[in-house]
Amino acid sequence: MEALNLLVFSYINAPAHPSMFMLGMAHFFATYAIWVVPTLLMICWLRRNPEHHYIMLNALLATGAALLVNNVIGMLWHHPRPFAMPTGHNFLYHEADPSFPSDHMTVIMTVAFTFLLRHRVRLLGLGLAVLGTLIGWSRIYLGVHFPIDMAGAVIVAFSSAFIIHVLSPLFMPSLYMPLRSLYRKLFAPLIKRGWLFH
Repeated sequence: MEALNLLVFSYINAPAHPSMFMLGMAHFFATYAIWVVPTLLMICWLRRNPEHHYIMLNALLATGAALLVNNVIGMLWHHPRPFAMPTGHNFLYHEADPSFPSDHMTVIMTVAFTFLLRHRVRLLGLGLAVLGTLIGWSRIYLGVHFPIDMAGAVIVAFSSAFIIHVLSPLFMPSLYMPLRSLYRKLFAPLIKRGWLFH
């Protein structure tokens, strides 16, 4: 498995002297594309639709659970990043913490799977999955992750999203109203001015 991981990495990782276009595009996806996730979750909440609120809460809970799993895996199995081995070419600064699974890939794919499991936002989920693929490529290309890190992240993301999706009818009704009440208290001045929904 490790031999295959290194072989695939060698094909995706940037050459010693990559083009500025490829490097710039990879930096964009590796660094900034992840901000699509909080933006989408905020939009879901501001649509005044309880179903969208449930989806957003599902995504937040699933993402939190997935990142917790990642931390446990990282503590149990410290897989070094490519530049820490060292192997390949590195074009993005990153601390030498465990690389498996990728947190960036986990976050975007957990939200993608959460959306894909809901009919109304399935197209958004598909779009996030495509964006997640580009993020995964970019972080391998820049030398901060291995392909196996992305595969592990997808497995953790799907598992977390599916479990929360199945269990959400058990806790979501009792969780939603207190959170809605807290939201109203925290943002009362903005709600009174009509800047946010009630």
